Amino acid sequence: MRQQWLHGFLDLCLLCLLAERRDYGLGLGQRLAESGFGDVPGGTLYPSLLRLEKQGLVRTDWVPSATGPRRKYYEVSEEGRVVAVERAEAWRGFRDAVDRVTESLGSRA
Repeated sequence: MRQQWLHGFLDLCLLCLLAERRDYGLGLGQRLAESGFGDVPGGTLYPSLLRLEKQGLVRTDWVPSATGPRRKYYEVSEEGRVVAVERAEAWRGFRDAVDRVTESLGSRA
């Protein structure tokens, strides 16, 4: 179930993380894990990043690494920042609606 939910809001989470600072894929995966998402598989993470890039919501560039091959860094675009704010507002409204519907279960459990 967690994976299904993750697919629904991973793009938003990535845009928000990238609005804080640019990062590469592995770094984003680590930041998601530190935020409580656990391990986000590369097969989930990288298609989402590619989709955001194709939509023009993130820009990419390759940066040399001192410890190995170059890394592809992702940075939110101006349009991506606008979309992140809009989606975050929509998410808060959706989350509040779900909370209202499910809060009665807390008294029954």
